[in-house]
Amino acid sequence: MTDNLNLYCSSLTKYSRFNTREVTVGDIPLGGNNPIRIQSMTTTDTMNTIATVEQSIRMINAGCEYVRITAPSKNEAENLLNIKNELRKRGYKTPLIADIHFTPNAAEIAARIVEKVRINPGNFADKKRFDIIEYSDNEYNAEIERIRDRFIPLVKICKEYGTALRIGTNHGSLSDRIMSRYGDTPLGMVESALEFLRICESENFHNIVLSMKSSNPQVMVQAYRLLVQNMKAYGMNYPLHLGVTEAGGGEDGRIKSAMGIGTLLEDGLGDTIRVSLTEDPEFEIPPAQQLVNRYKQRSGHSPIKEVEKLSYNPVIYKKRLTNSVDIFGSDNVPRVIADFGNTPLTESAQLKSIGYNYDSVSDKWNISDMAADFIYTGKNLPELKMPEMLKVIIDFEAWQKNRSKGYYPLLNVMQYKKENENLGSVVKFIEAEAEEADTGFLTLLKKDSSSILVLAGRNEHWYPAVRRVFIELQNNNINIPVIIKRTYFVEGKEQFILFSSIDTGSLLLDGFGDGIWVNAEMPETVETSFIKVDETKEKFANRIAFGILQAARTRITKTEYIACPSCGRTLFDLQLTTARIKEKTEHLKGVKIAIMGCIVNGPGEMADADFGYVGSGAGKISLYKGKEVVKKNIPEENAVEELLKLIAENNTGF
Repeated sequence: MTDNLNLYCSSLTKYSRFNTREVTVGDIPLGGNNPIRIQSMTTTDTMNTIATVEQSIRMINAGCEYVRITAPSKNEAENLLNIKNELRKRGYKTPLIADIHFTPNAAEIAARIVEKVRINPGNFADKKRFDIIEYSDNEYNAEIERIRDRFIPLVKICKEYGTALRIGTNHGSLSDRIMSRYGDTPLGMVESALEFLRICESENFHNIVLSMKSSNPQVMVQAYRLLVQNMKAYGMNYPLHLGVTEAGGGEDGRIKSAMGIGTLLEDGLGDTIRVSLTEDPEFEIPPAQQLVNRYKQRSGHSPIKEVEKLSYNPVIYKKRLTNSVDIFGSDNVPRVIADFGNTPLTESAQLKSIGYNYDSVSDKWNISDMAADFIYTGKNLPELKMPEMLKVIIDFEAWQKNRSKGYYPLLNVMQYKKENENLGSVVKFIEAEAEEADTGFLTLLKKDSSSILVLAGRNEHWYPAVRRVFIELQNNNINIPVIIKRTYFVEGKEQFILFSSIDTGSLLLDGFGDGIWVNAEMPETVETSFIKVDETKEKFANRIAFGILQAARTRITKTEYIACPSCGRTLFDLQLTTARIKEKTEHLKGVKIAIMGCIVNGPGEMADADFGYVGSGAGKISLYKGKEVVKKNIPEENAVEELLKLIAENNTGF
């Protein structure tokens, strides 16, 4: 494989971590040959030393390797010393990271105290006004010099004190200068970081970590890939901090985070991660650990044939071109298949679990927005009256005995090769593992205009193995629709959420997949705040499948919430407020609502939200429509109702 095929990673088919330089962060270095580190961020008031220390200890005891603390002003930056001393007094030596927005002087204070400082290049020396200014080259260069003058003092302090620096770009807070030249794009995110990185290198300072965060996993993945492409072109190899910002909480927060972080980890990118959830920070650690642990032994996977020609652009989303077969492919949204292969289908309540509710009074079926499109029943036919719109996939042997309308055969590769000519134009599903997609099989698929491929795999390095088949299909102009299928034997529901979001989500972000079929096999698990244990595995898997499609922005079936994880800057109870807003708005399919703790995570960080609820002062909230503030400084006690009124005024579906 030539290098121009995969500039953003070491290999598209062989697991290998991107070789980055080692960065010193206290006694826990990252990058190089070090393990992937896990971090989180406190949500307490930084001026409350004891509360911050005690929350930090809970995080550390949960497995947090770096503790990040906000320092919005000089006072908080100075108090980091008291926090650090108290932690050391209690026997904790975990490196601390100061999180800085807008206040270079606070960064300069913090850099003398903590082991690492995070700055946002979009607001370190800029204030975002959403102004579109056409800069001449001379004017643009003058802006860079202005930033250099403001940034150099921090760089010199970091060099003197051995402090690491994260240049952390956020999609929603790009400067007006970057926006004017590059737009609200992954390329703009990368250039925002490179401006600051070049200044650091001019001062021979290299103790640097980079991040490219967005609330949209697709944008986030593209930005990191593009960043690595640029670093490799410039001979750079700085470590990467991975995260999906404002992912929210519960299942949706885990789906988004796993999709973005996991897609990059699959290709060996990432040296430290944070799963940002609108929950107490110690709850971010277990999912982060599960993500990291998944790759500890990955390098020993079975070999996968190298890719010789790359058929798509991994930094620009474009849906794979496919034929239309039944309701799959072409311009159709990705479909969801519910698996009842090992569960006899005997009661209408089972169909209710996947979105079909039978009303005996009217003798009609009510269908939810998250109703599965097909069900698979294996060798058995359903033993109940079925909705006309719900189609059934059955094993080929069972289909041969009952070719009724509404039943579709599922063939394995051997059956397909034997029976294809006899079946003619019958719409059928062909299940194949990635390892079975040889030249002969692909040749048959190229001539077939009435089949849907169900693509699975057995390689531990699953996503690259399946991705390679998609690439082969494109390279050979085979436009058959493809359903992504995987069955998981996991330890619990959270693990299923994380792993299925990575495997199917990563392919969807690449533009691959006309449907998903995920099946959960797991032991009984303990109920958590976001997962119910009294539901069937079919209901759970169906809901997660639709959540994955929503997070990948390929099929929208519910309201989307862009909620920051909270920190010491947050000006209201973020978790409680988010829950209240969700309760009143979860029926608004396709509407994006941002709930931001402060102005730092305000209009810019909301990126593409339709409406925003932003803390603007003590007990005060400002409301946004898009990126425009429409109501300022509303008393917090009235703010949720005012948001609901704003949405109602501008959304006919409210």
